[in-house]
Amino acid sequence: MLELPVWFEVGSLIVLTLILIGDLLLVLKRPHVPSMKESTLWVVFYVVLALIFAGMMFWLGDAEHGGQFLAGWLTEYSLSIDNLFVFVIIMARFSVPRKLQQEVLMVGIIIALVLRGIFILLGAQLIENFSWIFYIFGAWLVWTAIQQVRGDHEDEDSETFVVRMLRKRVRITDEYDGVKLRTTIDGKRFFTPMLIVFVAIGTTDLLFALDSIPAIFGITQSAFIVFTANVFALMGLRQLYFLLGGLLERLEYLKYGIAFILAFIGVKLVLHAMHVNELPFINGGEHIEWAPEISTWMSLGVILAAMAVATVASLVKARVDANRRGHKLMDEVPHFTDDAERPGR
Repeated sequence: MLELPVWFEVGSLIVLTLILIGDLLLVLKRPHVPSMKESTLWVVFYVVLALIFAGMMFWLGDAEHGGQFLAGWLTEYSLSIDNLFVFVIIMARFSVPRKLQQEVLMVGIIIALVLRGIFILLGAQLIENFSWIFYIFGAWLVWTAIQQVRGDHEDEDSETFVVRMLRKRVRITDEYDGVKLRTTIDGKRFFTPMLIVFVAIGTTDLLFALDSIPAIFGITQSAFIVFTANVFALMGLRQLYFLLGGLLERLEYLKYGIAFILAFIGVKLVLHAMHVNELPFINGGEHIEWAPEISTWMSLGVILAAMAVATVASLVKARVDANRRGHKLMDEVPHFTDDAERPGR
């Protein structure tokens, strides 16, 4: 596989950083609930940007570079949507006002980027020095896939424990004061519920980073591709949250599609570990030649098929359920801007 030009890698990181900073400044300068049209345009912009980036990798590198980025980006995008679903639950659980949700989402995305950046550096070092780490990555992803099928990601008991501990140790008000973490009431300083929200989102980001980084390292060992795929998957996530609105909750089979992808990549990692095996207690420390290497293009096909089947099946079931209740699906799915646009809200 050809090496990508250094100027392209450095230039890409600079441009992506500038875009993220611009997005952050936009949120700070114009805090609002974006309309469906605005959300759609932003999501399309970021998706097209990712596809243009993939095209440049095909042109400057080769088909393997481009294929690895596309497969990695789609994997991370699907996991990010799952992450987004948990964000929805957190927002609802702590009654975050609609007008503050953009800022909260942006903080969540920044935390996710930082955590994933750290895990990417650690993962790259582990892979470079210990080939057997693929066995652990593979087993972790298969276990995660099983957990995904068995139940929801979020552990309500542990989250309740964290909240309970926070309330015991710090004084927290019942009302929000914008996105401020601290506020003053009758001359006394209190923390706001935003502290709990940020802790919950940060914990969620950590759990998803533990899943997503081994998953994409199962597709490519290029730290540059891993990082850029994660950045592109997280860009536009804030707008996607408002675009999908209540439809996120109707994607009932999404978790099964993601679980299938994680299990597939987990098996792929174990097969790769067997192929490059150096552990003395497995096959005498020799490579296991019969273990097949799954190609990038096969991985891309499986990822696309899994997400397409899960999404279509979810929408079909949601439509059928709505029809049984005598409604159309979209009539039952309020957009996030609906409440914001009603008078008196």
